[in-house]
Amino acid sequence: MRRTNKRLGLGAALAAVAATACLVPACKTPTPEEIKASLEVVDVQTKWVMKEYRQWPNPKLVIVPVVSFRVKNISAAPLTYVNFNAIFKEKGAVENVGDNFLAAIRDEAVPPGELSPTITLKSNFGVEGRDKADIETNPYWKPWIVKLFAVKASRHVPMGEWDMSRFIDFIEDKAAPPAEPKAKEPVKK
Repeated sequence: MRRTNKRLGLGAALAAVAATACLVPACKTPTPEEIKASLEVVDVQTKWVMKEYRQWPNPKLVIVPVVSFRVKNISAAPLTYVNFNAIFKEKGAVENVGDNFLAAIRDEAVPPGELSPTITLKSNFGVEGRDKADIETNPYWKPWIVKLFAVKASRHVPMGEWDMSRFIDFIEDKAAPPAEPKAKEPVKK
């Protein structure tokens, strides 16, 4: 059986850690100011979409808020690995009603001065009614807002707050017309 020197193994491990530590400063974490200065949120659109719908036996429509936007790279370097978090809530409320986190800009970088593809974040909770008209006329359907955060290197940077539109992007199914009775054919004998 061969014996190894434990001090030699420990020394090699410490040398590897020291070498790695020398490389870490090269991977500087961006500050919130640097993140905000590197991108701009543009083409923001808000709407409500169907999450659940049924006509029978008990009519039910659940709609949730959605925000869509594009990101413009306003830095001199390609923009990669940016996540977004949207917080949806009633205007003036303290508590959030819904949210969505998305790893949006990943492997394909957004070149300097260019725009990302459209990014869409949909809330997990929303508003319920019997149908679209029931929701649109409900006095308890209050105005909502969406707060958008860019997330890079575990830093949440506020990018803006927008009012949710009251547009519901949903068309209800129309009831099928009643079938017309078929004329009876005379029986041949």
